[in-house]
Amino acid sequence: MKIGVIADDLTGANASGVKLVRQGFQASTIVHSATLPANSFYDAVIMDTDSRYIEEGVAKQRVARAMEQLQNWGAAIFTKRIDSTLRGNIGAEIDEMLKGMAEDAISIVMPSFPDSGRAMAGGYLLLDGIPLQETYVSKDPIAPIKKSYVPDLIGDQSHHQVGYVGLSAVMEGQESFLNELSLQLQTGARIIVVDAMTNEQIDEVAEALASSGRTVLCADPGPLTASYARAMSRDYAKKANILVAVGSATSLTGTQLAYLIEKTGSTPVYVNPEPLASYSSSWKQEVERATKAALKQAETDRVLIVTTHKPGQELVDLKAKAVQEGKSSDALAKRITDGLATISRKLLTSERVQFAGCFTSGGDVTASVCALGRANGIALKDEVMPLAAYGTFDGGYFDGLPVVTKGGLIGDKKAIYECVKFIETKAM
Repeated sequence: MKIGVIADDLTGANASGVKLVRQGFQASTIVHSATLPANSFYDAVIMDTDSRYIEEGVAKQRVARAMEQLQNWGAAIFTKRIDSTLRGNIGAEIDEMLKGMAEDAISIVMPSFPDSGRAMAGGYLLLDGIPLQETYVSKDPIAPIKKSYVPDLIGDQSHHQVGYVGLSAVMEGQESFLNELSLQLQTGARIIVVDAMTNEQIDEVAEALASSGRTVLCADPGPLTASYARAMSRDYAKKANILVAVGSATSLTGTQLAYLIEKTGSTPVYVNPEPLASYSSSWKQEVERATKAALKQAETDRVLIVTTHKPGQELVDLKAKAVQEGKSSDALAKRITDGLATISRKLLTSERVQFAGCFTSGGDVTASVCALGRANGIALKDEVMPLAAYGTFDGGYFDGLPVVTKGGLIGDKKAIYECVKFIETKAM
């Protein structure tokens, strides 16, 4: 899951990025006018529009361009990094970001940053306990802040109605907060300012927003964005599927698959290698049949097992098939692995299923998945166990998707199951 953040200055972008890194994201800041990184290593990008002190119309144009870039990059969640002392074109930039989101998207404005002495109570932003307008920012030479009541300050800059949820609703817990939020939305508000005095209260609001099912644009100096991204990624990982693509024919693989099936309760989709060992129409027919069956199985099995290894099934006589096909045995063996890889590609790119990661067993299968997925390779990050590696696809159709690869003769009976569990922890 990719996070796209738009900031109005570079130091603020860096501050928000560091908080995302601490939540387990691989983040990069992008300076104004630069392009997004081609490196698939990142799952959080913070774009600096350098728009804090420029004319509102120009600021909105820059935000619109940044939104377009983040959408093309594949961001699933968008947030707005705002100045912790509320300088800049905050309301106008929130409006512009909402334009690029779903019609029912809302923005939650939470300027609180307890670790930096920023807290919200009664709708007022306090800096070390002092109302904003009575601090040094009231004397800012470019854009002095003359108000401390945040709903009014944002309302002066936005075309949307601005609502407010007070500290009492936040302190009473998630249900109370969501009830008050619903009441504010019913009045027509699309931007809601929310109080918070502590990091724990920010976390509670983030968890509530993640569970609400609403499309949310967080607008904050960093803490709410980090907590919300963590909560959303955890929920995403719980719902998304994990693909297990196994082409190894060893008896150990059979034992490992049996243990995985026992632990997960998944029903494998068996791919028949016989029609895949061919250059005839049977190859395409089997690929389409297995893909259709797997998409159906993904509706009930979170761990989706697709394999050519079926208990009791005899190995394909590649020498005899080679004579029939007029091809080499090696060429037909590759047709089998390419068939399994093609099924994997169709599944991983399907709009019907979301995948948090995948596991592949067998070097030939892994190589075919990379080739047919047009990946440059795998960005290696960790070792799951000896000869089982964790990384993310670099480039191609699965860019950034977590993957664990393992040889067919590696590990004990628990090996594939442990690899799948490893993917789950990384996805969360």
